Amino acid sequence: MQIDLVFGIVVLIVSIVLHEVAHGYMANWLGDPTARLAGRLTLNPLSHIDPVGSVLLPGLLLLTHAPILIGYAKPVPYNPYNLRGRYGEGLVAFAGPGTNILLALIFGLLIRFSGAQLGPDLVAAFSIIAYVNLLLALFNLIPVPPLDGSKVLSAVLSALSPAVSRAYDTFRINFERLGILSGTLLILVFFYFLAPYFSVLLFSLLSLLTGTAL
Repeated sequence: MQIDLVFGIVVLIVSIVLHEVAHGYMANWLGDPTARLAGRLTLNPLSHIDPVGSVLLPGLLLLTHAPILIGYAKPVPYNPYNLRGRYGEGLVAFAGPGTNILLALIFGLLIRFSGAQLGPDLVAAFSIIAYVNLLLALFNLIPVPPLDGSKVLSAVLSALSPAVSRAYDTFRINFERLGILSGTLLILVFFYFLAPYFSVLLFSLLSLLTGTAL
């Protein structure tokens, strides 16, 4: 159990780093070199770890036996005005959770189609990797600032209804101006009101992906 916990924390840190690096690479590909020039296109976790989001928050969740372990890294900087295309900011936002979805699919499908050949230890390890990445993807796609889902939704709305998109962007920008308070409010609402429903969705999707009851 202790080994699983340590492995889960390592997977969480690595997955968060990959999530952030994906944002930077997408921004760089779309014409904005900000992340590259800031030295954030690296897999070195020391360049991405946030003392609160990567250490304090996960630690508190562990100590309080929270139903879900979550964390975050320092956001990768980018300049939306340098991005090519109408949906550049939405693509940069989706790159992070999209990477987590890809990792969850790879390791989840390995369990589904090769579980018998992998053995129980690898199945357990792959289950943790799939779980952590699916958790990060779903959480970050919640369409509430400052999460990635808010920018993804903004891009979708701009294609469907520019007027609704402008109204939503006004809300998003004003909410993000609250800074750390907006993130704190989101975390409190999530863990006190939404976590039980989120857990049901998470484990249902994970079981569907792996073909096993986890």
